[in-house]
Amino acid sequence: MTKRVADIVPVIICGGCGTRLWPLSRKSYPKQFVPLVGETSLFKASALRLTGGRFTPPLILTNADFRFLVREQLAEIGITDPTILIEPEARNTAPAILAAALYLEKSDPDALMLVAPSDHVIPDNEAFLASILAATDAARAGQLVTFGIEPTHPETGYGYLELSEPTGAGSLSPIKLKQFVEKPSIDRATDMLASGNFLWNAGIFLFSVRSILAAFRRFEPDMVEHVAQSVDRSENDLGFIRLAPDSWSRTQSISVDYAVMERTDNLSVVPFSGKWSDLGGWDAVRRETEPDENGVSSSGPVTAIECRDSLLRSESDSVELVGIGLKDIIAVAMPDAVLVADSSRAQDVKIAVSKLKEKQAPQAEQFPRDYRPWGWFESIAVGERFQVKRILVKPGQSISLQSHNHRAEHWIVVSGTAQVTIDEKVQLVTENQSVYIPVGSVHRLENPGKLPVVLIEVQTGSYLGEDDIIRYEDKYARN
Repeated sequence: MTKRVADIVPVIICGGCGTRLWPLSRKSYPKQFVPLVGETSLFKASALRLTGGRFTPPLILTNADFRFLVREQLAEIGITDPTILIEPEARNTAPAILAAALYLEKSDPDALMLVAPSDHVIPDNEAFLASILAATDAARAGQLVTFGIEPTHPETGYGYLELSEPTGAGSLSPIKLKQFVEKPSIDRATDMLASGNFLWNAGIFLFSVRSILAAFRRFEPDMVEHVAQSVDRSENDLGFIRLAPDSWSRTQSISVDYAVMERTDNLSVVPFSGKWSDLGGWDAVRRETEPDENGVSSSGPVTAIECRDSLLRSESDSVELVGIGLKDIIAVAMPDAVLVADSSRAQDVKIAVSKLKEKQAPQAEQFPRDYRPWGWFESIAVGERFQVKRILVKPGQSISLQSHNHRAEHWIVVSGTAQVTIDEKVQLVTENQSVYIPVGSVHRLENPGKLPVVLIEVQTGSYLGEDDIIRYEDKYARN
């Protein structure tokens, strides 16, 4: 029978980009929302892990672009009462955690906060909950507790925790932390693994609101001032809590490790011996998937011929990925980009993303399918003065009332029934019917039915950018 944890507020950080998992993870649709391992997204798995028992509904920190996606994915797993704080801009983990603590202080300054990233894989929930339970007394006594993963190999992609004393096998007792260690070289990582005195830094913390605020007020008083102003001046927007941007922008961008954890003397570590991965690169994804007898992990339409110890993934039904005679290779195919890399260079994928940004390639950050609060769209064909898109509008949702200065649009409904407004005319458009929207016409598409509306949009004009849009009404309050 699962032990019940004490009342704990899960605080889930959900704003990273996951550049080392490009091209599947991108700034516009990062890895936490993608089913990288299994059929569910990492974010949903993280939220489910911290549900039930004596966990309270979660507090999520994310940005405005992901707010509807966060709420939708939570609703899909039955979490309908989260608190979602919207960060005006990314400022790393210290301001995010501080904002959560200041928000919770208003209702319960003695509450325990379990701070966790949204993109980790922890298959053994029972062992994870046991580690949390083992940490609660220390957290209530004023300790800032972090969780260290017992290493299984000399990993260079993780930071480490050096313990004040070696941990016993299977021990869950909090141990005093000696120091944080940055991502090491392979030789240093090998030595640390052999010593038995180091754990991987999971970036998961448990502490009381009162204790973490005391640490921030001691070490980062200016940050506390700015973030407190941002929290105090926050606004409720469609059920989200928007932190005030002016004071937030004056906050230093810094991790909680640098801001507080490396400077405090009341830090303890609880070892976790269960399986864990932050999926920090394609090599980690390969370790978490089931390989065939040749060590090949594959996903999607893939054909592997005499390949060994490789990861082959195609993320498009229309792209067949074929590997012949590959060894220690990572190959990931998307509709608009393909990654091929030696497995030993998995951590260098982020360098490729930087190079793509320098050349202003849209593939660097833009996912081929653009998710919106009402559904999604994807580009099918682009040419001089035209673009063809496939669009899906979810039941009960609608695009904004809008117009364009430079393009006309032709909508052909493929499935479902749409209610279309063009200037003063409102009409129902069903499967195999179409409408034409001239340049400058004020228009909107709504889905009044119970099934998704799928349509093909043909754009023509002198400029086809997404910024050629004037919004008159928008149920999602987008500027």
